[in-house]
Amino acid sequence: MIYQQLINGLMLGASYSLVAIGYTLIFGVLNLLYFAHGEVFMVGAFIGLYTVILAGANIYVALAGAMIACGALGALAVVATVRPVSKDHPLAQLISSIGVTIVLQNMAIYIFGGQQMAFPETIKQELYRLGPVIISSVQIFILVVAVVLMAILWLFIERTKMGRAIRAVAENHETAALLGVNVNRVVLVTFVISSAIAGIAGVLDGVKNSNVSPFMGLEVAVKGLVVMLLGGLGNVTGAMVGGILLGMVEILSAAYIGTTQRDFITFAILILILLFRPSGLFGTRTTEGS
Repeated sequence: MIYQQLINGLMLGASYSLVAIGYTLIFGVLNLLYFAHGEVFMVGAFIGLYTVILAGANIYVALAGAMIACGALGALAVVATVRPVSKDHPLAQLISSIGVTIVLQNMAIYIFGGQQMAFPETIKQELYRLGPVIISSVQIFILVVAVVLMAILWLFIERTKMGRAIRAVAENHETAALLGVNVNRVVLVTFVISSAIAGIAGVLDGVKNSNVSPFMGLEVAVKGLVVMLLGGLGNVTGAMVGGILLGMVEILSAAYIGTTQRDFITFAILILILLFRPSGLFGTRTTEGS
């Protein structure tokens, strides 16, 4: 029983990690809690849904479509809601991101309606028994996609020129600019990558739960923030590990304490982090000179 729950927690945690990574990248570069990230997740789910329904595409095309569309949405967000807002007022960009959240959610309600929509079966359901554990083909697919994405992102940040530029800007905007880094370009790339990952996570969530809704972004946004705080603000590795930990805790608490206490456990963790470990498990990276 415990092993089965751990597998379920791993799958849930992988979804949380993908969302939290986007939050973490944006916070690391701009020192901004980008609340609209959950709605980008929701948009990705609907893009994937309609790619499958209208175009008859497979899950891989749906993932690619959501990634491209949400990446473009991230670029639009930078141009329309980040750059025009004065950096002299720290709350201005935060309020702007809340405005984007409201706009995206209401647009989704207007276009798709306020009801849940079924996500068609895109992966043949098969069950595999590994000793005491039963794992489905859907769970395997989600885990593989999530792990591959996290590995690619880690390699990108650690081994590429743009990845080094992102880390430099996260340390200090002015110093990075003096070293020849195009800060505006780094911010744009960061938003595109973060939004693209959120779009993929949205499609995976639709596949996992077999439905999507215009309101699905809110819960995921809250969980993503908890994971970011758990792992450490601006710490990508912390977001990856923190998502897995939160997923494990939620599934185990639901199995052995009760499903009604699941969210209570999540917010209890948030309060404990803020009280006793505000820098997170892996420490916080701060941005100076924005």
